[in-house]
Amino acid sequence: MVGSRKQPRLQERRGSNVSLVLDVSTLGTVEPMCTISTPRDTILHLLRTSKRPLVATELQEASRQIHILDQEYQKIPPNFVNASELDVPGHALKDRYKSILPNPETRVCLQGDRTEAEDGTYINANYIRGFGGAPKSYIATQGPMTNTLGDFWEMVWQEESTIIVMITELKDKKEKCVRYWPEHRSQYGRVSVEVISEQLCDGYTVRELTVQVGSDSRWVRHYWYSLWLDHQIPECADTLLRLVLDVQAHKRTLSKSGPTIVHCSAGIGRTGCFIACSVGCEQLQRDGEVDILGIVCQLRLDR
Repeated sequence: MVGSRKQPRLQERRGSNVSLVLDVSTLGTVEPMCTISTPRDTILHLLRTSKRPLVATELQEASRQIHILDQEYQKIPPNFVNASELDVPGHALKDRYKSILPNPETRVCLQGDRTEAEDGTYINANYIRGFGGAPKSYIATQGPMTNTLGDFWEMVWQEESTIIVMITELKDKKEKCVRYWPEHRSQYGRVSVEVISEQLCDGYTVRELTVQVGSDSRWVRHYWYSLWLDHQIPECADTLLRLVLDVQAHKRTLSKSGPTIVHCSAGIGRTGCFIACSVGCEQLQRDGEVDILGIVCQLRLDR
């Protein structure tokens, strides 16, 4: 599958579906193997078992030897979903990118009073485990499209999510995401959304929203971090870290909250990096170590 194309380095690979030549002989704690074409069950085994926890001093050393992390990253097998695995008629109309499909085992299924056709339960989104493997800590999804606005807000309501993290511009040469929140107030399907306040922070914008269905209403906080362009790295890692910690701090103040919804454009690259940073920060705070390899493998299993 891989010809003479040069493999992307860690800093360059963001939301790419480039297939990889696999050399898993030194991946984490997995027993030595030598293979070019890896069966699906072997890929899943590697993703489930690979790990390499780093204490703070080891993490600092690793940051000075980024090429080692890059090599480790390149050995992680991809886990892209084939269209034949997704038994949802008409789903292609609701996929922003035809090659980025949700893992059938963890995908979010819309419920409630859906009046659409057969694809009415479908949204390109997956539940993602969090710190300690906590189920449904996050939802990773694509940037909403014009024909999926109602689906997106239906998901927010159904999952009782109170935090949305957006990591993309609306346009970057071409459309990356449609604006899915109103200037003031608007209706999306059966969900009414109103913007209550807007605050410009250092590098990102925070909006307080109310979402309402019938007589029931909830508060939702929307974070928009637009400095991280597609297929690039963040302009300032400090800003990204502040955003991660801000989201975590806000969630701790909530008595009840569903999964934190995170999206970029495709819902894999920048989205996965944000979730990985969030889980890694929790690991460091609670356990004193970070398992970068294990986190990325867990994300690939879930999304």
